[in-house]
Amino acid sequence: MESMMKQFFRRKIRSGEYEFYFARNGVEGLDILKGTPDIDIILLDINMPEMDGLTMLAKVNEMQNPALRVIMVSAYGDLANIRQAMNSGAFDFVMKPINLADLSMTIEKAIEQINYVHESQKEHSQLESLKKDLTMARDIQQYFLPQMFPPFPEDSDRLDIYASMEAAKDIGGDFYDFFRIDDDHIAFVIGDVCGKGIPAALFMAVSRTIIRSKGAQCGTPGSCMTESNRLLEAYSADCMFVTVFYAIYNTKTGIVTYANAGHNPPHLLRNDGTVEELPRSNNIMLGVFDMTAFEEDSLQLESGDTLVMFTDGLTEAMNLDETEFGTGRLKMTLGGLVGKSSQQIIGGVRAAIKDFTDGAEQSDDITMLVVKRK
Repeated sequence: MESMMKQFFRRKIRSGEYEFYFARNGVEGLDILKGTPDIDIILLDINMPEMDGLTMLAKVNEMQNPALRVIMVSAYGDLANIRQAMNSGAFDFVMKPINLADLSMTIEKAIEQINYVHESQKEHSQLESLKKDLTMARDIQQYFLPQMFPPFPEDSDRLDIYASMEAAKDIGGDFYDFFRIDDDHIAFVIGDVCGKGIPAALFMAVSRTIIRSKGAQCGTPGSCMTESNRLLEAYSADCMFVTVFYAIYNTKTGIVTYANAGHNPPHLLRNDGTVEELPRSNNIMLGVFDMTAFEEDSLQLESGDTLVMFTDGLTEAMNLDETEFGTGRLKMTLGGLVGKSSQQIIGGVRAAIKDFTDGAEQSDDITMLVVKRK
């Protein structure tokens, strides 16, 4: 049989496409298989000395190699053993006396499946690598955001700031930031880049860097948004954009001057427990097209008042019935958190969302930035 196979497949052997190993029994076959892990196909006779084919098939299955294919060889009419072999995971079978042309077709068919398995394994490996990269990217994204609280210890007697971003499964483009402009003014910003994945994360990093840079140069929120938009519009790819709420807070007077670039309106929690939604802005989001100027507005924070900024992942969080959390529930939740610290307010809102969603998968980042005047 060995000489017949070498003769029949001589061209494929000569070209290096096939390489054959021959064993006289199952024990010897297992030794060859263990010493040559890149073997793809086993031609296995059911009737062999020392170890029969069905026993060796069971040993091969223990190796848990999903790409390995076993072709059984059996005497004509041995249907019981053939059925047992096929039920035990054999790929196919040939009858004695072996028709080498038929065997060749069976081997080619096995090779097709083996190639498919190898390709699937490669794709799985690439997917796992991508998941690892995305996890690392999400961690890096978190490091972009300020993590030290209170961020301005010198003003902690009159200002309470806290922020958090609860990332969804996929990396997204939410961000928040705050930085000092001068002794009496602090800037804070929250943004949400359209889309998911690495492009959104990269655009988020660029947006945050540009806004922080222009915030230090520009004297007003409107001019900061105008200049930031000019740069983002020039470098935006694939129609990406970012919604932004950018404000400058006067630590002495409590006046907040802000520009809303297409972001969902923040909520104002007054000291008496009332909750107000800021007016919607006519400004567009950043990065869409160049516009001459962004409008500004202002509000007064009295002692005990709290400005609650958030991304749409908060109000659009869904429960198992696909009902959104919504602004109504947010207002009710905030009304019950009057007198709490910024950190406690964020914790209270997140707890309310968790209770509402009741185990439903989070589909978007939930980011909050809370500023309270003491």
